[in-house]
Amino acid sequence: MTHAHGKETLKRARASRPAWAIVGEKLLETAIRVSGMSAIVFVLAIFIFVFREAAPVLFSERFDLGQFLFDTAWYPTSANNVRYGTLALTVGSIAVTALAMLFAVPFGLGGAIYISEFCGPRWREILKVVIELLSAIPSVVWGFIGLTVMSKLIVQLTNAPVGVNVLNGGIILALMSVPIVVSIGEDALKAVPDSYREAGLAMGATRWQLICRVLLPAARNGLLAAVLLGVGRAVGETMAVLMATGHAVTIPHGLLDSVRTLTANIAAELGEAPAGSEHYRVLFLTGLLLFCISFAVNISADLAIRGLRRK
Repeated sequence: MTHAHGKETLKRARASRPAWAIVGEKLLETAIRVSGMSAIVFVLAIFIFVFREAAPVLFSERFDLGQFLFDTAWYPTSANNVRYGTLALTVGSIAVTALAMLFAVPFGLGGAIYISEFCGPRWREILKVVIELLSAIPSVVWGFIGLTVMSKLIVQLTNAPVGVNVLNGGIILALMSVPIVVSIGEDALKAVPDSYREAGLAMGATRWQLICRVLLPAARNGLLAAVLLGVGRAVGETMAVLMATGHAVTIPHGLLDSVRTLTANIAAELGEAPAGSEHYRVLFLTGLLLFCISFAVNISADLAIRGLRRK
């Protein structure tokens, strides 16, 4: 009865408004729906475009998908023995991204907690501006830093034969991912109602107990989203890893080994591959593989967030 009365009241309120207000509201609702649907349309359009370019080689009788996925040899321009193995590229991408997240997640979440719970208003605004400036630095500038500064430091500190390797790429990607993790993580912590903080303090919790037992569990969905956005930033990065990882098609056995990632391989070779050639199509197929990896990460994240919400 109450629900029906509420609906009737809402209808009367809408009927009493002027016609231009009703039309404006409907236009705004339509614009919001179109904006929401456009993201799905754009993703599907990108997938269709990449798949269309990769389809001729993917369904070719000469092409071996197993070799493409599990072979480590990448010789696209060989005259006698053309090989399109992406296993080393995939492992290189995973190694650099995992190392970057090993650095970025603790520092990013720690920075978010510090800004949200420990900073004064003035320092908070200053740090937020600095973090936004860090996120605005172009990736090619980070690549120059890795190539000219970080590589020399790595050689001096580790006696590595070259300074462009997994460690260099991981550090650079971590520096690029930390601002995103800090910004989204701080927003997630700020979204926790103040009543949670007040209730924890009223029960005698210390500041660290409040953070560990109240705020982090309450903001876990947002913090997980911050981490996953950082992962997406690292997986999709191109220019920085192209300049900082050594660009060697090998499976790394240590942090000081040079590698090549999927994104760097596409960026380095797509401009030289003749349009419509097999090499050109395989590079688009590599992009499709990268698309599937990103899709799998996002699906895993969505399932993890749903599992946390059930708990």
